[in-house]
Amino acid sequence: MKTILSSETMDIPDGVTVKVKAKVIEVEGPRGKLTRNFKHLNLDFELITDESSGKKKLKIEAWFGTRKTSAAIRTALSHVDNLITGVTKGYRYKMRFVYAHFPINASIPNSNNAIEIRNFLGEKRVRKVEMLDGVTITRSEKVKDELVLDGNDIELVSRSAALINQKCHVKDKDIRKFLDGIYVSERSTIATGDD
Repeated sequence: MKTILSSETMDIPDGVTVKVKAKVIEVEGPRGKLTRNFKHLNLDFELITDESSGKKKLKIEAWFGTRKTSAAIRTALSHVDNLITGVTKGYRYKMRFVYAHFPINASIPNSNNAIEIRNFLGEKRVRKVEMLDGVTITRSEKVKDELVLDGNDIELVSRSAALINQKCHVKDKDIRKFLDGIYVSERSTIATGDD
């Protein structure tokens, strides 16, 4: 069954500017600017101003949409919400080294946009992982064997963490016994992650 009109709105916080042009949404805040393309979704995006409070809102509508299209409204709002969080607070992923015998050795060049992993399961091979655009990687000062990935775009930060995790997969062994690897231990925003 098709719903004639389904729509949802979200508030845009102060200090953040949102521009909508042909289903491309651009969000600018204190930490920078992020854009996202929603051209693959059959939705209408519109910036409106609330009459009573005067606050700006983003309104997403779907005309004669199926259940799938109506569900995409909430998804698009969540993506925009992630963009807003990214340009205001930023995203921080923490990863821990896990090893039973051979200590994993990681070195990060001065540019903080790549990592070299050595001695994984005692292997001589050097695993190099480049971070995606706008993601920086550092060693944690307080905690031993911990990496910190920072960035504004949640997709790029989480994908960079996934690339590191995938580089350290155990081959030809029982993975229930050999739990070595680099795993995501914590996901937070940079603003709250400092304490």
